[in-house]
Amino acid sequence: MTRRGTRPPGSRRPQRPKDVLHGPSGARGDAFRCAGCRLDVSVVAPGTAHRNHCPSCLVSLHVDRRVPGDRAAGCGGRMTALSLSVREDGEWMLIHHCLTCGELSANRIAGDDNALALVRLALRPLADAGVPARVMLAL
Repeated sequence: MTRRGTRPPGSRRPQRPKDVLHGPSGARGDAFRCAGCRLDVSVVAPGTAHRNHCPSCLVSLHVDRRVPGDRAAGCGGRMTALSLSVREDGEWMLIHHCLTCGELSANRIAGDDNALALVRLALRPLADAGVPARVMLAL
C-alpha cells in the first residue's frame, strides 16, 4: 500500500469497491431523482464507481457519512456544489456544502458532469466583486 502523495505522477488513485444502495430502505436501485432539477439520474457514472450527485446541476443529498455509499448520515439535507478542488494527481473534486447541517464534503467529478457548471464553479472566485481580479490572477 502506498502512502498519500507517493504515487508516480500521472497514475490514478485506485477506487475501493462499494456496494451502492439507492432504493428505499437500502434496496439496490439503478437511478435516483435529483433534489435540485428533478432529473432522473442513473447511478452508473463514467470515471467513478459511485454516483453521488446530479450530472446536470451538481446537487447532492447528505446521505453518506464517511464512506461513499454507506448511507449512514442522519441529515438527509440538500448539498449544493460550493467550489472545486484539484488533487495532486490532477483529479477534480466537487466541494459540496449541506444546507441543513453545514457539513462540507469532497466528491469526485464524473465524466458526464455538466462542463459548463464545472467551469462556472471554477471561475466563481474571479466573479466575486469583493476580491480584485488582479489579486486572484497574481496567485
